[in-house]
Amino acid sequence: MSLKTSYHQTEPYITKDGSSIRELMHPLVHGNLTQSLAEAIVMPGCETLRHRHTGSEEIYHITGGSGYMTVGEDGFQVKEGDSICILPGEYHSIRNTEKVPLKILCCCSPPYSHEDTELLE
Repeated sequence: MSLKTSYHQTEPYITKDGSSIRELMHPLVHGNLTQSLAEAIVMPGCETLRHRHTGSEEIYHITGGSGYMTVGEDGFQVKEGDSICILPGEYHSIRNTEKVPLKILCCCSPPYSHEDTELLE
């Protein structure tokens, strides 16, 4: 395992919420211990499925584009430079409202897992 990773050597995949994720640092791959770091991309006009993580706290940092975020019952605009804390158990989703990809740096502690992701039906 390596504590260093390269963006361009990390293949993206689609998560349960429908966003494209590139795991930049994850314990199962890189050897770090208690958190994961990923880039999520939501394409223009798209929205992630409303979901929650029962055990993980997430921090989203918007690195490009803008959108509309819903956390619990609260909805608000987000743009490049904004950071959002999503507590464990809070349902959330984000919609890209621009014509360019919405890019989000996501930090999860404990690390992201599909098993900890519950979609709102």
